[in-house]
Amino acid sequence: MLFKTLLLGTLQLPFLPSHSRSPRQSNMDIHQRIVVDNSMGAALIGVVCASVLYGVSCVQTWYYFNHYRTDVWYIKSLVGAVWLFDTVHQILISHTVYHYVISNYDNPSNLGNLVWSILLEVLFNGFIGLLVQGFLTLRVWRLSNENIPLTVTIGALVLAEFACSAAFTVQSMKLHTWADLGNLKGLSISVNIVGVVVDVFIAGALFYFLSRSRTGFKKSDTMISRLILFTVSTGFLTSLCAIGSLVSILAWGQTLIYVAFYFSIGRLYSNSVLATLNARKSIRGLGEDGDELSFSLQSFAKSGSKELTSMRQTNISIKIDTMQEYPSPSRTPEDEPDSAVTDGSA
Repeated sequence: MLFKTLLLGTLQLPFLPSHSRSPRQSNMDIHQRIVVDNSMGAALIGVVCASVLYGVSCVQTWYYFNHYRTDVWYIKSLVGAVWLFDTVHQILISHTVYHYVISNYDNPSNLGNLVWSILLEVLFNGFIGLLVQGFLTLRVWRLSNENIPLTVTIGALVLAEFACSAAFTVQSMKLHTWADLGNLKGLSISVNIVGVVVDVFIAGALFYFLSRSRTGFKKSDTMISRLILFTVSTGFLTSLCAIGSLVSILAWGQTLIYVAFYFSIGRLYSNSVLATLNARKSIRGLGEDGDELSFSLQSFAKSGSKELTSMRQTNISIKIDTMQEYPSPSRTPEDEPDSAVTDGSA
């Protein structure tokens, strides 16, 4: 399977004098170089891309803890846990490439063997997905007026994706070579398929309920439109990355091209939730003085009749007038993680 031709000494051939190579050796060298390019080369590209995204997530984590110090403990715990798993995952994939490309540079016979870090990274990618998708599922539950069937369906899919990741890690730890890992191709495909389904499901649900939350007020509708943009864009990126990984497994299963996509999936999850949490102040800034539109998307989603919608619109109008006449309290709505932006965008 993967790296089978590397056992012939791929990394040693380039050091032979050119005049000593036979035509057969030259053809073999070209074929082996292709294997290195679309396997270790793809893994290296995946690590570089993941490293860039990890740097972005570190900056976003720092920004969050410096600008949203009054958030409730479970939001802070979520951000801290996501960053921690992100860090561990980055260490694991960096170790994988270092092991094959540096530590075993002159030992091509070892390239056919599995290294523990590339197997364990799947589990930590699963942890990141579980936290972020679980948090988004909670947003769907609140925006949908606590729609239990919908929430249970999405929650079950989230757990199924994590279960596939955990099962893959446990089963792969018993294997020793890349050829053996081919027996788990079904689990690998399942992780990516379920991941795409979950991302599309969550993005679609948030888009639907946020669209229903429009009030007719220009500023509030602008805020909701911004939330919808965040929701669709983040769901699109993670889904696209999972699709790229899935297609690569199906089309080029004998290579590591798929990891160029898979290594970055966890980073996209972490950056998406951090970006939406950190965007709360800027989105609220669309309203004058930041406090004028301190409404709850959850209450909008619960409205099922024109009468209730009209009542809420009246309440908002009164609140805007009051806010303009009297000073705002010391604790602003942008410090509340359960307010509109968090419910819709995170």
